[in-house]
Amino acid sequence: MARRKRRKSRWTTWLRRVVAACMAIALLPLALSLLYVWPAIHPVSTLMVRDLVTGTSYQRRWVPIEDIAPVLIHSVMMSEDGQFCSHRGIDWGELNVVIDDALSGEPTRGASTIPMQTVKNLFLWHGRSLLRKAIEAPLALVFDAIVPKKRIMEIYLNIVEWAPGVYGAEAAAQHHFNRSAGKLTRRQSALLAVTLPNPVERNPAKPSKGLNRLASIIEKRAAGAGDYIGCVR
Repeated sequence: MARRKRRKSRWTTWLRRVVAACMAIALLPLALSLLYVWPAIHPVSTLMVRDLVTGTSYQRRWVPIEDIAPVLIHSVMMSEDGQFCSHRGIDWGELNVVIDDALSGEPTRGASTIPMQTVKNLFLWHGRSLLRKAIEAPLALVFDAIVPKKRIMEIYLNIVEWAPGVYGAEAAAQHHFNRSAGKLTRRQSALLAVTLPNPVERNPAKPSKGLNRLASIIEKRAAGAGDYIGCVR
């Protein structure tokens, strides 16, 4: 009888520890989101952490958003998340289109917003996964509610991958165009923006015809962005 009680006690203790660990893991992104509101904090991405752990070298130099060419900010918004200033972390209209296309058997496109991509880079793993998407969506809503839009954009532009081992706008500008992020031209900014969906395969310094065509579209959209970019001015 006493032995059974001891076993039950051990299992109860183990279960409590597991639950406590799960709660701590779940609350960690919330705590970090509150911390990342402060401009003095320079977050790193999970890919950077992976590179550090594996001993892989990488390039990243944090720069404030004021030191990034506005045309790059506008180009990234028009390419990745045109409704960035108006949604609350998830673009429900775009998401509904993707769901409708999937249900009708049509090819689908990504509906990830910049807040969704930011929390993925900060807290989650990469690669296609329904589980990751299910976690990513509520995290994006919380992150967008806590962190101001301009700060979200600053974090995103400083952690996103622009080539293997090249993270952030400053490192990307230096790596691809041998200039600072604040000195990028409209064309260079558009090329960097359309590289983001596939930074491993796409090279903005040596763009293909297809990449040049996409860059021309984004360059025009960025030039006429108007009120779409009001939250990052």
